[in-house]
Amino acid sequence: MEKKEAMTKREFLEVVMGLEHPEAAEFAAKELEKMDRALEKRRSKPSKAQIANAPIIQQIVSEILEEKEFKTASEVSEILEISVQKASAVLRQAVSEGKVEVADVKVKGKGTQKGYRLPNEEDEVVGLTE
Repeated sequence: MEKKEAMTKREFLEVVMGLEHPEAAEFAAKELEKMDRALEKRRSKPSKAQIANAPIIQQIVSEILEEKEFKTASEVSEILEISVQKASAVLRQAVSEGKVEVADVKVKGKGTQKGYRLPNEEDEVVGLTE
């Protein structure tokens, strides 16, 4: 049996806009505008997780990470006494906010892992940040 791909509401409304029925096309256009406004409103506000992670990120930036030395999520999780998964998620959020930089580092006995540190201003001037 073939698996049929479901059509999204946006795709449906775009198809309706292409029809030769002016009232249906106008309705679809208004609905798409509503969807776009709602999406923009959601994107402009931080999520619950981002709000909850903000104090942890602040603690990582102010107390744990340094400019020169990379720390792995495992090291950060031990210091903060949180799970490695939580530490990884918070560190990824900090990277996306530009507060932390990431690079692959070799860890003895574990291979290559992601290492995190504060952005190095010298690297930024030369253009070496990731």
